Amino acid sequence: MLIILIVVVFDISEKIEDFVAKEAPLKAIIVDYYFNFIPYFVNLFSPLFTFIAVIFFTSRMATRTEVVAILSSGVSYSRFLYPYMISATAIAFLSLMLNNFVIPHATKKRIDFENIYLKNKFYNNDKNIHIQLTPNNYIYLERFDVDENMGYRFTVEKFKEGELVYKLTAESIKWDSLKHKWSVSNYHIRDINEMNETIKIGVRIDTVLGFTPQEFGRKDNTVETMDYFKLNNYIEAERLKGASNIEVFEIEKYKRNSVPFATFIFTIIGASIASRKVRGGIGMHIALGFIIGFTFVLFMQISTTFAIGGFVSPLFAVWIPNILFGIVAVFLLKTAQK
Repeated sequence: MLIILIVVVFDISEKIEDFVAKEAPLKAIIVDYYFNFIPYFVNLFSPLFTFIAVIFFTSRMATRTEVVAILSSGVSYSRFLYPYMISATAIAFLSLMLNNFVIPHATKKRIDFENIYLKNKFYNNDKNIHIQLTPNNYIYLERFDVDENMGYRFTVEKFKEGELVYKLTAESIKWDSLKHKWSVSNYHIRDINEMNETIKIGVRIDTVLGFTPQEFGRKDNTVETMDYFKLNNYIEAERLKGASNIEVFEIEKYKRNSVPFATFIFTIIGASIASRKVRGGIGMHIALGFIIGFTFVLFMQISTTFAIGGFVSPLFAVWIPNILFGIVAVFLLKTAQK
């Protein structure tokens, strides 16, 4: 609760100008934003909170020489860890379910609040956009301006049994929100029927193209509102379109599973460190716990940055902190005072 309070205070100090500038209602700030931000934050850092709890509890036992008494009575160290691992399993399973099925739905209100009062509208910085609308329909744009709902250097191609049967090229297309149609400028249409071909050239035409501007504008944080199945479908759809920055979405997917697993690693590390009675007692153990915990967070940030840059795969980037700290956990477990 203390850590959450500190985080909320820092978050308020960072966003207070936006709240005031955009006249965010106090009720919306508390209910829609922070009531949904706190569960998200707690679940995201649940392995670290578990780690601190394990260190605090075990260190108190070690200070009172209770760990020595337990092990001296003939209880093996693995048996000593049973309650820890049972609790870690319960916490990890709960976190896994929350990550994939509960929190995404609760996060929607927080994201909606952010989109209104904290962040700008949808964006699109992609160049040379390729999208497959259906198995036989493809479109291409050099770029798309989300603010103007306008695309440049546009092409749509239709195939039948692997053969091109229709092709439209245009200098630009613009969405007409009243007619719910596209206004195509300086167009060139080819209709191909086996050996016959019809060509039509014009300055402007209104038509339905089978997609809307929402296909191009996006916010990366929208994936946080998707449950496990929707997120998988979304990633496949974006990959089919040839969208860039798919790594961001894959990182979100893999992180939902890797973070709960870290609970086991931190439980073993915490118990192995704190079960040894040392000078400095609880304070020394907790300080060491904070250092290890925030080192893990730092590794996670660095590895995911490399994944976004395309240097490593998102799956490996998300799991490499668990692998490295898992090795540390095994080493500490083997060298723990037994």
